[in-house]
Amino acid sequence: MWTSATVQIDMHRLELRYAATRIEDAAAVRRLARSIQECGQLVACIAAGRPEDASLVLIDGYRRVAALGQIGRDTAQVQCWGCPVGQALAQLLACSGARIFAAVEQALMLRELIDAHGLTQRQAAAQCGRDVSWVQRRLVLLGGLPEPLVQAVRSARVSSWAAARVFAPLARANSEHASRLLAGLDAQPLSTRELHTWFEQYQRAQRSQRERMVEHPRLFIDSLNERDRDRAAEQLRDGPERQAAAELGQLHALLDRVRRRLQSLSAPVAAPLARACARADALLPEVVSEIRRLCHDPDGDHQQRAHSTSAGPPAARDRPAAGTVA
Repeated sequence: MWTSATVQIDMHRLELRYAATRIEDAAAVRRLARSIQECGQLVACIAAGRPEDASLVLIDGYRRVAALGQIGRDTAQVQCWGCPVGQALAQLLACSGARIFAAVEQALMLRELIDAHGLTQRQAAAQCGRDVSWVQRRLVLLGGLPEPLVQAVRSARVSSWAAARVFAPLARANSEHASRLLAGLDAQPLSTRELHTWFEQYQRAQRSQRERMVEHPRLFIDSLNERDRDRAAEQLRDGPERQAAAELGQLHALLDRVRRRLQSLSAPVAAPLARACARADALLPEVVSEIRRLCHDPDGDHQQRAHSTSAGPPAARDRPAAGTVA
């Protein structure tokens, strides 16, 4: 059973061995620096080793150490775990600390456990308090990311979400396109939302268009945004009538297709279809009522009456002739 103690440690004694497993976040470090300057260091860092050791390996608290350095502090409050480094790293993955680690960070730490400390996936899972499938999913994620992309995630140029949901599947399908896209982001970065939109369009695009998308990702997104703005302006100009007319056209085609489909069936039908028919039967009268209201709108007669009124009083019809005035 190993012991732990929380003490003030000179920061030059902390070995930042696992800095490469953490995602950089300059904004978070600045916030931490302001907080520490105002309130002091509230959460201790974690290091593997004993307080009297000449050097301790920093396990958790890399952002806190960076924040302390920004404000000129030379000591840090450190919880020293008197256990081997590998065990300390596994314990960090097992417990939920103040900061939730990204999946890529967890994968990088697991790779350190397995490669540097000679653990199998099953042993790493047992030490981290996880199942083997959790370890495998993290390692598969890391295995699908080229090393330049891992560095881009670490430097916060690419989010963990975009790395897992955009770059990983793209790299498996076309590693050259993934590399070119990543290189293009250095000059003209895209947000995570824009990368998601780009990848959705990429999956539907033909090969020639994909080449242009990879070569000029920012230009492609800008053209999409411009098209969306033009569409919004067109909808604003035409009003809801045009959209309603288009939807009614779609409804007409759909109803005709459903009618032909239903004609080929005979009662009784399966319960899901019966429920769907009941829902449609309840809603269709309301839709038909609104359609009839617009089809038989007396607005045209009203305009005709208004036109007649503006021309002068109507001529008297079927009236008897006026008698002599007494």
